[in-house]
Amino acid sequence: MSSLERIVTVEWRHQIHFTQKVFDRGNELLIRVLRGQPIPRPDHRAKVLLVIDESLATARPDMVQAIEEYFRIHRHGIDLVCPPVLMVGGESVKNAYFRVSEVHALIDRHHIDRHGYVVAVGGGAILDMVGLAAATAHRGVRHIRIPTTTLAQADSGVGVKNGINAFGKKNFIGSFAPPFAVINDFDLLASLGPRDKRSGFVEAVKVACIRDAEFFGWLEQQAPALARFESGPMKRLIHRSAELHVDHIVNGGDPFEMGSARPLDFGHWAAHKLEQLSEYRLRHGEAVAVGIALDVLYARLRGFLAASDAERILVLLETLGFDLFTQELLQEDDSGQLKVLVGLEEFREHLGGELCITLLRSIGEGFEVHDMEPPLVLRAIAELRTRHGQRSGTVVRVGT
Repeated sequence: MSSLERIVTVEWRHQIHFTQKVFDRGNELLIRVLRGQPIPRPDHRAKVLLVIDESLATARPDMVQAIEEYFRIHRHGIDLVCPPVLMVGGESVKNAYFRVSEVHALIDRHHIDRHGYVVAVGGGAILDMVGLAAATAHRGVRHIRIPTTTLAQADSGVGVKNGINAFGKKNFIGSFAPPFAVINDFDLLASLGPRDKRSGFVEAVKVACIRDAEFFGWLEQQAPALARFESGPMKRLIHRSAELHVDHIVNGGDPFEMGSARPLDFGHWAAHKLEQLSEYRLRHGEAVAVGIALDVLYARLRGFLAASDAERILVLLETLGFDLFTQELLQEDDSGQLKVLVGLEEFREHLGGELCITLLRSIGEGFEVHDMEPPLVLRAIAELRTRHGQRSGTVVRVGT
């Protein structure tokens, strides 16, 4: 009997660019990224398949034509293999595998090889789906993400995960595959409605809570301006949030989550379940805001977090415009158990090991626990319900 063992070290360049008007004919950033790799042979022309969120194309009717014109002007060495492909966005695009198969079919039809590119322009859901297709075609085609929501620009779009939902579980099918590049174009946020502009703010609050107390203080100071969606503060929020997320991926020691600890999922164990229970009526950011509030109160009840810090976090979320209670927190199964608590077991299973939940000792300092006490979770839910009733001016009888 014998064995062989080697340590494999993998390096990759994780590039995130910030720009405006990425498809303006005078903006050469995307073309420089596409031409930034050595060509495999002198006559090689890089093939590009571009998928765009249908809602973005509807909101900005000139977008498809602008993209086609951009690639026509910069066509030297680059082939846009077909007109931009419109696909439905939002969480529904992640609820069926056939969308991934559609992208696979396009990659095959247009002979996109490992030296070609699949570019996705849209929100986090469509980036997740197209990213999964790119990661699995030819065992990996270069993928460029152009996020179009604050949530994707500040968090999910700059990460290394792709996935779709299955079996009633969020991101059950997926992969870890770093994108070739991410291009954040602030101008693409202009057509978003208030809910989608706000949704990404919560991921900045999340990463500030666990990583950067100074950034949290800045968010508190700028919260009224952010609630008004002022351009300057929004740009700063997106840039710093993206930076903190990327720094964790690169320096956190576990970029592909081989262990059970996932600090960037602070507030997410409940959020994922709440999204499912609401049949995705709740935006991801809205569910995460509730999840963070729940875990903040739980940490205070366990004696981990000072009441003053807990209140600062709740007030910041409320000032930014988030509601910290949803009726899905009260849904029960046939045995009378709250369905949201099932999310703890599903989260443990998703981690692939022991339960590992990130909580707070203070603002800027996260730590892990490996158990959650259901009675205290119930008390935290009751407190959120009471708080919601007081803010909305309704009478709430806890326990009914």
